Amino acid sequence: MTTSTTRRRSVLVGLIGEGIAPSLTPALHELEGARHGLNYVYRRIEISAREAAPADVAALLGSARRMGFDGLNITHPAKQTVLGALDALSPGAAAVGAVNTVVFDGERTVGHNTDVTGFGAAMDEELAGCAREHVVLLGAGGAGAAVAGALIDRGVSDLVIVDVDHARARALAESCGARAVEQADLPALLAEADGLVNATPMGMEAHPGAAVDAALLRPAMFVADVVYRPVETALLAGARTRGCRVMAGTGMAMHQAADAFEIFTGEAADRRAMLADLEDLIAAEAAGSPATRGHRKGEAE
Repeated sequence: MTTSTTRRRSVLVGLIGEGIAPSLTPALHELEGARHGLNYVYRRIEISAREAAPADVAALLGSARRMGFDGLNITHPAKQTVLGALDALSPGAAAVGAVNTVVFDGERTVGHNTDVTGFGAAMDEELAGCAREHVVLLGAGGAGAAVAGALIDRGVSDLVIVDVDHARARALAESCGARAVEQADLPALLAEADGLVNATPMGMEAHPGAAVDAALLRPAMFVADVVYRPVETALLAGARTRGCRVMAGTGMAMHQAADAFEIFTGEAADRRAMLADLEDLIAAEAAGSPATRGHRKGEAE
């Protein structure tokens, strides 16, 4: 008697970064892989800031290729130092000068930025119809650069960037045709802005509080946050009380993960199911379930 079995396609990917033990990305990807009938394995690869030098990251990518990885997600502190190890960049990654997704495409190593596409897709879904000519962006780090690219792609003609490191804000503004201003200018800016986006860590469990005093917000504004743990940040809670239209960070987190999944596998992600998975993972974490207990830093990727 003979039996035949269908061999499942295997996909091996990973996340490179510092402090990534709390990340929900591995579970989110593996759940989606299971829906597609894939043998989908997602590994964490912890590095320190000292191990994020260009030569070290290039060596790590070479090792991952030899070990059979199909691709990697990249987070802090290697989103920019990885650039020198790549053969090509997607237009979005090239525009913001940062990479969060690497795929091994034959002999080529190609970098993408799904933070840009992830925020853009979430904005298209959740903030459709909002005025967006004048927008204030808080944060000029990796997340801020990605958000800036997505906002400009969506017709923001006057993007104003504010960061505690004004030199960093100025550098990002110069790279994307925006304006950089000091934090002291925020009240006057918000009095006329169509929208506000928080791309700083403020609002995470490790960085409690609101990035902006709710009294400065107006009902006509939209307010978006890239933080998704907790889903309802202090900024969004304050914005709701002021009557603002709001966008939580879960949409961006889901879409950037879905975009990366599609790059890794070539298969269309079930985004509605992935959003439900992410919400379930966040709820389980908040409840302190055995699968996530102790992993409650609330960091966005």
